[in-house]
Amino acid sequence: MSFGLSHYDFSDKARAYADLARDLEGLLEGERHWIANTANAAALLYAALPDLNWAGFYLVTTSAAGVPELVVGPFQGKPACVRIGMGRGVCGAAAARRETIVVPDVMAFAGHIACDSASRSEIVVPLLRPGLAGAAGLAGVLDLDSPRPARFDEADRAGLERVAAIIAAACDWP
Repeated sequence: MSFGLSHYDFSDKARAYADLARDLEGLLEGERHWIANTANAAALLYAALPDLNWAGFYLVTTSAAGVPELVVGPFQGKPACVRIGMGRGVCGAAAARRETIVVPDVMAFAGHIACDSASRSEIVVPLLRPGLAGAAGLAGVLDLDSPRPARFDEADRAGLERVAAIIAAACDWP
């Protein structure tokens, strides 16, 4: 299968995210494997969104001590931190709270984990499994970093929450 990447005009973010969601649904259609779908979603997001230096996933796993944590999943960008504790950094905080966190200035976020020193802003969106609540409901997080301060806003939050919901619903999670 070949997949043609649409051109996204983010001068109209609502329209660009609607087009991106449509293309993502088409890309994931007929596939349920979480690795395949998160890998393709990371590639699509990294290619489509302007001013990113990292786009990818941290997925829920259990540490050797039996404690839930996040482990890096498919991504685009420089090598990343491998494991993040629940509640640590932006990713761990978004996972623990089960809510999107937009960070205009990562240097001002207490406990920020700097995997790439070029990152200046970040958005992290939980991947919530449809129909499941609590710990079982969290599959992981979608993490996007930018070298541009204040890169992400409320339009990005809304668009990326829609994207995350598409990804969460398209996967058979372990």
